[in-house]
Order: sequence, then C-alpha cells, then structure tokens
Amino acid sequence: MRNGSGQLILRLCLIALCLTCAATTAHAEPKLHLLSKLNWAEDAPWFGGFSGAEVSEDGQMITLISDRGTLVTAQVARRPDGAIDRFSLQSHHILWNGTDTPGDHDAEGLARTGDGTFYLSAEHDHHVAHLDVNTGQIATLPRAKDFAAFQPNSGIEALAAGPDGALYAIPERSGKVDRPFPIFRFKDGVWSITHHIPRHGPFLPVGADIGPDGLFYLLERAATPLGFRSRIRRFDLSQTPLRPKTLLSTGPARFDNLEAISVWRDPAGAIRLLLVSDDNFLSIQHTQIIEYALTE
Repeated sequence: MRNGSGQLILRLCLIALCLTCAATTAHAEPKLHLLSKLNWAEDAPWFGGFSGAEVSEDGQMITLISDRGTLVTAQVARRPDGAIDRFSLQSHHILWNGTDTPGDHDAEGLARTGDGTFYLSAEHDHHVAHLDVNTGQIATLPRAKDFAAFQPNSGIEALAAGPDGALYAIPERSGKVDRPFPIFRFKDGVWSITHHIPRHGPFLPVGADIGPDGLFYLLERAATPLGFRSRIRRFDLSQTPLRPKTLLSTGPARFDNLEAISVWRDPAGAIRLLLVSDDNFLSIQHTQIIEYALTE
C-alpha cells in the first residue's frame, strides 16, 4: 500500500504540474520592451509635425508625412543591438495634387500595401489618397458619404493596409463619448464599415498599422493638463465583435505627442513597433522616436 500510495501521489503531483504549466502558457500575456527613445531634429522650417510613418521591411528606412503637407524619407542607423542610433535625412517633397497648388496640408495617416503602394489620409477635406513617394503627387480615392459628417479637425487620423491591399481608416472621434469608433474599409473601389472599436477611457485613435502577424495595431492618445498619454491596443479583425488586447497604456508625459505607428519584423523574427510624435511645430515639443519589441 505504501508503494501504491507513493506512486499515486507522484502521479497526482505530475498532473498538477502539467496543468499549471499549461495554464501559465495559455494565459501568457504579450509584453512590450522599450528598445529606443530619442529625439530627431533638422534645421529646416518644414521639419516636424509628423503624423504618419511607415518603416521598410528591413527596418532601415522610414517614410513620414507631416500635417503641413511634407513627405520625408530617412535612413535609420542602428547600433549592433538593433536599437536606433540616429536618422539621416534622404529626401523631402511637398505633397501636391498634380496641379500648381500643393495639396493635403493636413495629412495624418500613412499606409503601405504589400506591393509597396502608399496611401495617406487627410483631415478637414476628409479623404484618402494614393501617394507617389518619389514625387509627392497624390490622387484622391472615392470618398465614403460618412466622411462629410466628420468634425473638421477630427477626421481620418489612423490608416492601415491589409495583406490583400484593402485600406482601413478610422476617424479620431466617433461623435459621442459612449459611441465606438467605426472602421471603414476600402476594397474593390467601395467603402464599407466592417467593425466598431470599443471605446474605453479618454483615448482617441491617432495611428494604425497591420503587422506582419496579420493583426491590427491601434495607437491612441489622450491629452491631459500634465501631458500626453498613449495607448496601444491590438485586434484580430477576423473576430466579431472585436476583443482588444492592451499592449501599452502610459501615464501623462511618459512620451511626447505620439501619433504615428509602424509595425515590422526584425531579422530575429521579433515584432517591433516604431512610434513617432507630432511636435505641432512648437519649440516646447519634440519629434520623438520610440521603438518597442513585442514578446508573446
């Protein structure tokens, strides 16, 4: 009986250990680890106000748009550990619509499809446009009827592109504090609302990207008397209703006015999130570059 009891206890202990390990694995939470935090400055009157960004697949180049209608490309110099060392300006263009008049002075969101095509979103004259990154020329896409109801300074702040080339656009405001944010999808020349993002707390959408993992990453911002707060939530767009996973939620003044997000995969296979702040062309603010690595 003693040997039988001992073996039974041992088996029960092993079962309990396996169940504990399985439960721990099943409930493992994704975490962000800060890799880079630096300020970027150029002695040029057009520099600043960046609201949209896209990092190249290898993490070595970045394309940005500003809310004063400037398109910028820069090389990303990295240290041996992969952290960002500095940005080296490569080019800049004034956005224009094919006429003598510059266009999209309030460009906010930037997205790149799988084939390398770029699109941007703009406020005030609410629309989404194709963007030629070699010249800065834009071509406006058909507009959804709902765009006309957006508030002047609270239009499509967040823009992302799916692996199938579909575009996903989110306005900064939903109209009421208890109303979820609609996700507009542009596919096959037609706009439709595919999802609604649950609204929790004071945060408003300011940037979005669909990562190489196929998941939707939303950057949100809240302005407080003590400084800006930032939040990043992740969604699986195949789910209905959406079930958000919060990856980051900061207190006031942890970072500057983060508005742009670009998600890419580094050579080691880790998902990285690069964030850029909009300095509003104010001397008391900065163009801040933040990069996180995600672990599951």
